[in-house]
Amino acid sequence: MCGISALISFGHFDVAPYIHPMNDLIRHRGPDDEGYILFLQKDRDKIILGGEDSPSSVYQSDLPFTPTGPIKEWPKLPCRIAMGHRRLSILDLSPAGHQPMISPNGQYALIYNGEIYNYVELRKELTATGYTFNSDTDTEVILAAYRAWGSDCLHRFNGMFAFVLLDTQKKQIFAARDRFGIKPLYYWFSPKGFLAFASEVKQFSVLPGWRAHLNSHRAYDFLARSWLDHTAETLFADVNQLRGGESIHCHLSDIHVPLPIKKWYELSPQKTGLDFEQSGDRLKELFYDSIRLQLRADVPIGTGLSGGIDSSSIVCAINELLREKGAQTLQNTFSSCSHIDTYDERRFIEEVARKTNVKTHFTFPSLAELFDTHEKIIWHQDEPSITTSIYAEWNVFKLVSKTSVKATLEGHGADELMAGYPIFFKALLQNLLFSGNWIELAQEIYSIRKIKNNNPHLSFMNALRKFILGSNKHNYAFKPSWLNSSQIRCEELDY
Repeated sequence: MCGISALISFGHFDVAPYIHPMNDLIRHRGPDDEGYILFLQKDRDKIILGGEDSPSSVYQSDLPFTPTGPIKEWPKLPCRIAMGHRRLSILDLSPAGHQPMISPNGQYALIYNGEIYNYVELRKELTATGYTFNSDTDTEVILAAYRAWGSDCLHRFNGMFAFVLLDTQKKQIFAARDRFGIKPLYYWFSPKGFLAFASEVKQFSVLPGWRAHLNSHRAYDFLARSWLDHTAETLFADVNQLRGGESIHCHLSDIHVPLPIKKWYELSPQKTGLDFEQSGDRLKELFYDSIRLQLRADVPIGTGLSGGIDSSSIVCAINELLREKGAQTLQNTFSSCSHIDTYDERRFIEEVARKTNVKTHFTFPSLAELFDTHEKIIWHQDEPSITTSIYAEWNVFKLVSKTSVKATLEGHGADELMAGYPIFFKALLQNLLFSGNWIELAQEIYSIRKIKNNNPHLSFMNALRKFILGSNKHNYAFKPSWLNSSQIRCEELDY
């Protein structure tokens, strides 16, 4: 998945000693390579360094960002900007994919976590305008895209990403997060006089001026209403995140509290004019194109398979695309199962496996192991989770790590996109009710009852009461009897 670290001093505070321990805390995000760039305080000189996990081939390469040596051996010179990277190699496994990456003219330095799925198409477009490339990485495409289109390059990226880019000539910083916030990017202002960016909150714990304080309001939201990740704030006071579709593009001298954050993407649903059948065909076309792009990798790719419609569709689509290419590679799927029939979905998983002839791998999470590993999971997540689904995924990825598979495609987001759970019906029905679309409201309720006819709670009256009136925001104005607000130093919040 990769991980990034960045420190920017406002004055003369030396950030050099802290970038390595900050980067070292997230070795689990990228054990294949590590790299650093230190920009000195007195001039524009920079020192490019590697680490213990940097392959020898990286030090022997001839690139603008080849490390001169390990970070533990560098001369101790004051530094005002430091950038660090941890790499999980997926595209172009050669030293040409090392980060931080510097543009050929030395003007731009980039640390990046994620994947730009349409990097091949963008590279062709940029090559046609005169750009040359030294690697087959999407990282280099980001650098070239920024040189060509500036911050507008974000609108051309199809992917998941979080990055920090430094323009040493204009003394500007450009940091961004993908449209829906798939890849994390946190920031924190130290009272010592510097700004820190990180992939995980725990990276701030090794920095001077850090003290972990609870964000009481966000803690109340989590405990009372199971709300999490719904604002730019986190459960840690003063630690914030760029949200999905947000960016920062400013001069270094303009960095202050609050950061000049810009919303570069807003989801804008539009009417297509297509009927239901045409819409289904268009969805399938986009879905298959998405899978085709995300299969681009120089390492073995697997699939998480829960037996649900989303992950099953992904497995079947991959199987079809591989057969079209004449590929002989057997697709590996990974599933969390249960020994309790009520919660076990192996019958659906095995049906997909029978249809596609994939190689299945099963894991059976247990309650005892949950308590044994809970603290470790919290350490990795940096915050508690609302359900045990994180624990199930923990076991799935642990299973993946025992195979040759290095990356997986997962069925996340389909429920939100396609209203897969009854809770998503609420917003639609409420909107139809308050806008006076009675006929459409009745049709939707009838359809819901037809689809969910095995659910006794979805009778006509219960649908109105629980899905519409029951979702009114004023119903959130309650205080759980078990929650002592004074313990988290927060008064009851009324939304």
